[in-house]
Amino acid sequence: MTNSVGPTFAVLLWARPGLAAEASAYEDKVLPLLAEHRGDLVQRLRSSTDDTERPVEIQTIRFASDAAYEAYMADPRRTELAAERDRVIARTELIPVEFA
Repeated sequence: MTNSVGPTFAVLLWARPGLAAEASAYEDKVLPLLAEHRGDLVQRLRSSTDDTERPVEIQTIRFASDAAYEAYMADPRRTELAAERDRVIARTELIPVEFA
């Protein structure tokens, strides 16, 4: 998706203590849905430490449009996993970014 005109985000995810692997497993389930909503996972980084003060994952995600982003967020396959997400993800920070 090289000509994306929609939103691009840096996504910072903090796992609940002791649940870093489960948090990554949750992301493994929902990130494949991006492509169906004209979204693109540009980069996914995992922390190399168990420091709960820092994000366990940092992702860069972009969408073709605001509507594509909204469709991804509302995807029932994603929203049905809300309880799992709440169990393993302590905090999410979504930062609108642009490539320099």
